[in-house]
Amino acid sequence: MPRFCANLSMLFTEHDFLDRFDAAARAGFKGVEYLFPYDYEPNEIKAVLEANGLTQVLFNLPAGDWAAGERGIACHPHRVEEFRAGVDRAIEYARVLGNGQVNCLAGIKPADVSDAVAEETLVENLKYAAGKLEQAGIRLVMEAINTRDIPGFFLNNTQQALRIRERVGSGNLALQYDIYHMQIMEGDICPTLEANIGAIQHVQLADNPGRHEPGTGELNYRFIFGFLDQLGYDGWIGCEYKPATTTEAGLGWMKEHDIL
Repeated sequence: MPRFCANLSMLFTEHDFLDRFDAAARAGFKGVEYLFPYDYEPNEIKAVLEANGLTQVLFNLPAGDWAAGERGIACHPHRVEEFRAGVDRAIEYARVLGNGQVNCLAGIKPADVSDAVAEETLVENLKYAAGKLEQAGIRLVMEAINTRDIPGFFLNNTQQALRIRERVGSGNLALQYDIYHMQIMEGDICPTLEANIGAIQHVQLADNPGRHEPGTGELNYRFIFGFLDQLGYDGWIGCEYKPATTTEAGLGWMKEHDIL
C-alpha cells in the first residue's frame, strides 16, 4: 500500500496551522505536505515536525499573491526575477525542513500573453529551477490542474506536462499527478498512470465530484491503490481533499483500506 501524507492546507483546518501537525500525527499520518511554509520561520515548522515524528514531504514554490487569486507565476514572462527569487527561498526552507522535493505551479496565463510565450516562459523557468534545486539535492515536480476549479490555469493535462518536461530536458524534473484534477480533465486514470509512472514522483488524491475524501464520489480508490502497488509506486500520496464534514470524521476511508 502506498504511503499517505496529510495535506495540512486542506485537512485538520479545525486547528491553527502549527497545531495541525500534532492532529495529523495523532490521526496516524507519518508525513505531511501543504501549499506553502513561508508565513512561518522554517525552524518553527521544523520543531513541530520533529515533535510529532513527521516527514516533510512537499510544498510549493512561492506562487505570487495567493490571497488575490494568483495561482503561480511560472508562466508569467514579466515576473521571471520574482520566480527565481522564489526558488532560492524554497531551497532555504527545504534545507531546514528536510523535504526532498518541491512543486511548481505554472499559474493562470495572463490575458495579454500568448500560449507560445507562456510555454516558453514556463520551460525556461523550469530549466532554471530544476538546475538550482538539483544542486541543492531537491527534486522539482510540476502539477497539471483542472480548469474548472482554476479557469485559465496554463498547465492542465498530462500530455502537455510530458511535452514541457521533454522540452526542459532535465532529469531533475518530474510530474506531480493529482488524480482529482486529471479525472476532471481527461479521466482514464489507471492507464495514464501505467503509461507514465516513470515520470511521476508524487501523487495526490480527492474524489470527484466535490473534491472530498475517497468513497464520496465516482472514483474506485480501492482499485487505484492496488493498481499503484502493481506498478511498484513507492512514493507518497498526498491527501489533498476537502473533508465533507470534519477531518477526523472523514478518515474512515483509510481504516477501510487498512491504511491506518
